[in-house]
Formats: sequence, C-alpha cells, structure tokens
Amino acid sequence: MTERRAILSGSTFEELIGYARAVVDGDWVHVSGTTGFDYTTMTISDDVVEQAEQCLRNIEAALAEAGCGFADVVRVRYLLPDRTDFEPCWPALRRCFGDVRPAATMLECGLADPRMKIEIEVYARRPSAH
Repeated sequence: MTERRAILSGSTFEELIGYARAVVDGDWVHVSGTTGFDYTTMTISDDVVEQAEQCLRNIEAALAEAGCGFADVVRVRYLLPDRTDFEPCWPALRRCFGDVRPAATMLECGLADPRMKIEIEVYARRPSAH
C-alpha cells in the first residue's frame, strides 16, 4: 500500500479551508499553492519579492518534512494577480530552481486575499531511497 500523509504548516488557512500544505503520496509530494505569509505570525510583506522568498521558505520546509528538497521538484506553477510582478521575482526563483529546471507555468489570476501578490505550487518526487 502506498504511503499517504498530510504535512501541515500551521497556517490558519489550512484549518479554515480544510487542506494540507503538502501531501506525500508514495514517492510524490504535492505542495499546495503557497503564499508569502509567514505562517508562524500570519503576517505578509507588501513587497512581491519578499513574498516570493517567503513562499520558497514555506515550500522548502514542507519539502524537507516530506524527505526531499528543491532538487526533487519536477513541476512548479506561479500564480500572480499582476503578471508584471513576476520578473522581479526571477532571481529568487532561479536560486531555488535554476539548476533543477522543473517544468513551469506562470498564470495571472486573482488570489484569495488582496494582500497576496504571488502563490507558488510545486510537485516533487522523493528520492527512491525512502
């Protein structure tokens, strides 16, 4: 039977909406759309680059709890209400994904809270040693 477990970050959104930050399903790790909130304080910066960096820290924590890291990411989706905010985030995104080169998509769309300027979702495949 395939292992399936939820990873929670402590975000109040997970409790209010009813989802997990990530789900481990066998070798696959599905990380929910992750915003720039600092989940320990539930605060968010007004700066899109700072939000992107916090998204990546939140994602990194979920991946680590799942037994993998950015090197294991195979797919990433970037969701932004304003597509002109995407390019300023590229250096932060390149630091995490530049050597990995996952498949990627950027979508311009509304997000759940007007303070959110970027949301990032990833899929990773854990090393087979797990």
